[in-house]
Amino acid sequence: MKTDKKNKKILDSVDFPSDVRKLSAGKLPWLCREVRDFLIESVAQSGGHFGSNLGVVELTVALHRVFDTPRDLLIWDVGHQAYPHKILTGRKKKLYTIRKKDGLAPFPKREESEYDVLGVGHSSTSISAALGMALANKGRKNPPQVVAVIGDGALGSGMAFEALNHAGDVGADMLVVLNDNKMSISPNVGGMGKYLTRLISSPSYINFREQGRKILDTVPAIGKLARRVESHGKGLVTPGTFFEELGFDYYGPIDGHDVGELVEVLSNLKKIKGPKILHVITKKGKGYIPAEDDEFSLHAVKPFDPITGKKNGSAKKQLNYTDVFSQWLCDKAKKDNKLHAITPAMCSGSGLVDFCKKFPARYHDVGIAEQHAVTLAAGMACQGKKPVVAIYSSFLQRAFDQVIHDVALQNLDVLFAIDRAGIVGADGATHNGSFDLSFLRMIPGMVIMAPSDKNECYSMLESGYGYSGMVAVRYPRGGGEDKFSPKKVEAIEIGKAKIERKGKELAILSFGALTRNCLKAARENGATLVNMRFVKPLDEELLKNLAKTHKYFITVEDNTVVGGAGSAVNEFVVNNGLDVKVKNLGLPDKFLQHGTREEILAEAGLDEEGILKSIKEIIS
Repeated sequence: MKTDKKNKKILDSVDFPSDVRKLSAGKLPWLCREVRDFLIESVAQSGGHFGSNLGVVELTVALHRVFDTPRDLLIWDVGHQAYPHKILTGRKKKLYTIRKKDGLAPFPKREESEYDVLGVGHSSTSISAALGMALANKGRKNPPQVVAVIGDGALGSGMAFEALNHAGDVGADMLVVLNDNKMSISPNVGGMGKYLTRLISSPSYINFREQGRKILDTVPAIGKLARRVESHGKGLVTPGTFFEELGFDYYGPIDGHDVGELVEVLSNLKKIKGPKILHVITKKGKGYIPAEDDEFSLHAVKPFDPITGKKNGSAKKQLNYTDVFSQWLCDKAKKDNKLHAITPAMCSGSGLVDFCKKFPARYHDVGIAEQHAVTLAAGMACQGKKPVVAIYSSFLQRAFDQVIHDVALQNLDVLFAIDRAGIVGADGATHNGSFDLSFLRMIPGMVIMAPSDKNECYSMLESGYGYSGMVAVRYPRGGGEDKFSPKKVEAIEIGKAKIERKGKELAILSFGALTRNCLKAARENGATLVNMRFVKPLDEELLKNLAKTHKYFITVEDNTVVGGAGSAVNEFVVNNGLDVKVKNLGLPDKFLQHGTREEILAEAGLDEEGILKSIKEIIS
């Protein structure tokens, strides 16, 4: 690795973008190498998103070299490709803390740095936000430049196209950088493409084109014809016709790993007014052979050996809730050819890898398009299929209207397998599944199940699939504490709870995976412990009987206490005049940050000791 005359790494003298701008052009490739090496070493310690960050090193350096950040506004989308950005914006020494409690956030976060102008945890929001910023600054003297970097599949979302359509229509002064790492669109990169991009982004060409347009616009019919010829002529050698039709000037594709070329083109584009798109080709995992060879598995990683690329530790992997869903899905598909599985770009995360290999004709990855995924399921259900939508809890939020309008209003036969419910851990506030019980519970006709362990999860998926109507089975990330055995699978009657322990005066009503954390409190207080199983419909008969023999109901859930399962119990108690005091334990009415699942549950008072302490305070 190249160092300066004092045998010091270039990166040692770079803490902020202003330091990047002071470097000679010849040092930029070496800075990129050092940033990439630093990234590999840091993520090997902390874990985190990996392949996509390796792919944007040169682009990050070039953007901060050319644009006057933080005055100029830079938005990353998807936000998990912003690690190099964090390295160059004052957070280099803290990168090893990323995703850890009280450490750096895994995504851009406004509270963390003035360089993070928009928090981006979910995808496809950057162009809308960039347009909002550009319009807000319109008319200002010397307004800041606005740049949205969108990639890793984020362009496939409908929201991105809605924003492109609007931005082109209003002629917003902004730049969209399409980071194409084969997760979005992937045209060929060649000498002609590079030549054309340098040509059409050069000041002389821009001046020639604009002067020509002004002249031709004096003759409307000829001007219109000329613009059409220009657009479609360019489309023969570049893939920009679509963007041009939306009102954007298209430039590219160019090599996203040639920092010199990136700087040259970005410098030219900085001088051009109006909506622009720069198409950049990058390699996911660039510079680290294991990540280049396995883009899929090394998209996000746990701590690993940076030399070999292998994960640290040799403990045998235990089945988690996602694995159980995967096994049930394949088992059921063998028996029922009406089953179709749908996922919005989360094949691995939602446990569909085996299914897509075994039943490719019935596997549908719709990309980052949650709204489409739900309505696709509705269409299938209308034609007699049995769709299973495998989706993260926090991603289902993006399709709330479709659940109501396209599934619920028509009472269609759709099963929602909701992964990452409750606290997810290191990905933090943007990915915590804190709200699904609240927003699903209000929907008429929705059946909501929450398993207390993996065996019950399998049983609920089986029972939910057999139910005629809408069913949501929500389960947490991980879940290696209890063992799974297909022999323990049992039929579960819709709306029926299960008493795990009988006691007196106090009844702990647990919804879902926190039932295990309630056992100690139940034993020490001589309480009844009920595995409620269903958030909707509640086991009303059981609640009425318990109210006759108990003074207190304590509800426990890993969902926000606002409008969640506990609220359902409150409503039932009030509406039926039950003589019992109720207290709700759940996630607090605030956004919880990143850390391990265990750390955040403890912070929320939902670990074993926290539940015990709360109950003692309530009944004392």
